[in-house]
Amino acid sequence: MMKGFIITSMLTVSATICAQKAEWVSTTAKNPWVTEKSISIKKSNSVHNQVVEIYPDRNLQVITGFGGCFNEFGWEALKLLPADKQEKIFEQLFSPGGANFQYNRLPIGASDYSLDFYSFNETKNDFEMKNFSIERDKNCLIPYIRKAQKYNTEMRFFASPWCPPSWMKANDNYASISSRKYNTLLPEMESVTGTTGFKMQKGVLNAYALYFSKFFDAYDKEGIHIGDLHVQNEVLAEQIFPSCIWQPQDLALFIGDYLAPRFEKENRNVNIWLGTLNVPNFSYVQTAMSYPKAAKYIKGCGFQWDGKKIIADVHQAYPQLHVMQTENECGGGENNWSSAEHTWSLIKHYINRGAEAYIYWNFILETPGISHWGWVQNSMVTINKSTGEVVYTPEFYVMKHLSHYVKPGASLLTVSDNTDLLAFKNPDGKIIIVLANSTATDKQQTLKVADKVLYITVKANSFNTIVL
Repeated sequence: MMKGFIITSMLTVSATICAQKAEWVSTTAKNPWVTEKSISIKKSNSVHNQVVEIYPDRNLQVITGFGGCFNEFGWEALKLLPADKQEKIFEQLFSPGGANFQYNRLPIGASDYSLDFYSFNETKNDFEMKNFSIERDKNCLIPYIRKAQKYNTEMRFFASPWCPPSWMKANDNYASISSRKYNTLLPEMESVTGTTGFKMQKGVLNAYALYFSKFFDAYDKEGIHIGDLHVQNEVLAEQIFPSCIWQPQDLALFIGDYLAPRFEKENRNVNIWLGTLNVPNFSYVQTAMSYPKAAKYIKGCGFQWDGKKIIADVHQAYPQLHVMQTENECGGGENNWSSAEHTWSLIKHYINRGAEAYIYWNFILETPGISHWGWVQNSMVTINKSTGEVVYTPEFYVMKHLSHYVKPGASLLTVSDNTDLLAFKNPDGKIIIVLANSTATDKQQTLKVADKVLYITVKANSFNTIVL
């Protein structure tokens, strides 16, 4: 208490109050998104070891944005509500006045949160893609995305397949691991760890490249331009749901000899990413990037789950590559404050190691959010099927503390202590400071930006955003 009094007195004596004010919003478990009293900004050139310095002219990576993933289960959950309540959720998630999620993901075909397994062409050996169709998506994912676009016309997208058409896989099945309960794959046909689950045959590789082209064209016709492709979700994950493992040399071969040449010939405006990488295997990136035909086309690397352990190494070894986080760790249906603190720790980890975007997983799920293969997961919004109650979970607010304020094109700023703080400079010059207090007591915090000093008391167990 005495220490805090001394700091306050020093600032009062040595500083003059400026006309400029700061906006401050806080969230606690019981009181989310509270507008706090405006902060007087004081001038001071003095520095002491209690101060966290934010350097407004020491820019790091440029931020693409924040968002989540459109899945069929989310659309089904929304159908439980009347139209007005649906609109309120879309406003809260996507409008500039809400969370303003601007960079969002969608699956190419089935994900583990689609209603069942499917692709856009299950006609075996249809190498010319004559039977390609997105009719299923026109009844579910596309209306979901279009409704979100109404609230945010600047929305950007990236996409990834969990699995190619089943006939393109070595085991002719969506799954990689057998499960009597959840798929039709025989144990004898399971994928073998350390191999590629895709049929590495010329006709199939050409057909898969054409499959992607058809997908982007079909979505463009629906008014949804997808600017980034991560060629395989979780390249080394063998799952009981749609999945396909790839060895790096095979993925690089597909990109360099089939996919990228087709995109180039078509003058297609889609960036190709080496992702999503779900394991801490630096040699995976190294092997893929050592193939010149692929390396010249690979825009960046996307990381999720254990891939987070190598993001800094990849960023350092390949500074020409963009790096991003592609899927939030999804919990077990807790949807509680601990989940929010875990997500905050992940956001800090990724962004402080070079990530330009951070993407949550499911926007919306019923309570409980059980996939058709039995995993209960978290979401930012939950809808109770019995009562119709809509809950914005603590993780929604953690994400909103960044996405509402940090604009695409913002730069991450260097800070003297990033233990529980991230700072950004928006394209308009505004400074955005996001900080947490993970302790059970209120915490006195002194922040210095150039010659401006802010002295605040941050609530116990809280997330905060300050705008200068």
